[in-house]
Amino acid sequence: MAFQSLDTIIDFLSPINVHTLSDDEGFKDTQLGNHIAVFENSFPDISKADLVLVGCSDTRGMGFHYGFTSAPDTIRKEFYALFHWHKEVVVADIGNIKPGATIQDSTAALKAVLTELLLQNKKVIILGGSHDIMMGQYAAYTSMEKIIEATSIDAFIDLNMDSLKPADAFLLPMLTGEPNYIKQYNHIGFQSYFVHPTMLEAIDKLRFDCYRVGKVKESLEEMEPVIRNTNMLAFDISAIQHAHAPANRSSPNGFTGEEACTLMQYAGMSSAVDTIGIYGYLPQQDVHNLTAKQISHMLWYVMDGMQKGKQEAPFSDTQNFTEYKLFFAEFETNFLQSKKTGRWWMQLPDQKYIACSYKDYAIATNNDIPERWLRAVERG
Repeated sequence: MAFQSLDTIIDFLSPINVHTLSDDEGFKDTQLGNHIAVFENSFPDISKADLVLVGCSDTRGMGFHYGFTSAPDTIRKEFYALFHWHKEVVVADIGNIKPGATIQDSTAALKAVLTELLLQNKKVIILGGSHDIMMGQYAAYTSMEKIIEATSIDAFIDLNMDSLKPADAFLLPMLTGEPNYIKQYNHIGFQSYFVHPTMLEAIDKLRFDCYRVGKVKESLEEMEPVIRNTNMLAFDISAIQHAHAPANRSSPNGFTGEEACTLMQYAGMSSAVDTIGIYGYLPQQDVHNLTAKQISHMLWYVMDGMQKGKQEAPFSDTQNFTEYKLFFAEFETNFLQSKKTGRWWMQLPDQKYIACSYKDYAIATNNDIPERWLRAVERG
């Protein structure tokens, strides 16, 4: 199977004019902008990069009157100005996907770029674009024939086949297309009044999991194992309250800015998450760039999670895990807790381990079956 080389993917990318992202004096040594390898005059050396940023400005999936926005650079301006705390996390920024003649051209270009970065084992964040750009994100995995877990954080479930907007209906072809490489799909933060009941039934029949925003907010830490098991993550800013992200005009309700940052920190901590798309940001709807600031803080917390995640011991290093053998409902299983990070895993009947929480362990000690365990077994 032939893939693009780094030399070839440059054809799909536009460099960044860093001077437009800072004041006349440039970035101080204490700011992130002075510590990111940027595609400006020449393509940066990304060989040592832990995290790679790429922009995508195509929002045509939101409707015919939308086009290309300055979203990636607006976010960069805020992100580069933040203070540099995470010395162990090396960041590169390879510029923006060149606008395609059609949405399909944009997603094909993103697919080519992401495929090469995934082959080089990079964690990648896509900045900007409408949520249907996630199809380009997913296409990178299909080109590699890699079976994945996918998660969307979104107020809406984009299965509205009555809509002519690709951003409202892309999930159906993504989840049911053949061949399909999505082993598990999670939807975090949907708001019930935006979702037709039959949509939830359809997703449940596929054995996929949906988490209502109210339930998630009651115990946000329960989403950490969900995200830890994920490979492909998409975050639509519709999931964040308007008060915390003024560019979101869909709903006054949703996650707070701090909750959004915590979810992104989980994504940073996960060694499985290798692509993250942040979608739905329209700078023309923003107020004082507050949504761009919010997204920049979310990026900072990805770095924070990555630095924390580097402290985790590999599974083979058994002395760094506490093992608990349990019997529940006639099943015998093992739970592991990391001595370094406190995170939990549980064993399935096929002997594989999946991420879980202390709550799952507590349920099992009461001789009940944790729902997370049951759903994983049902999916096989």
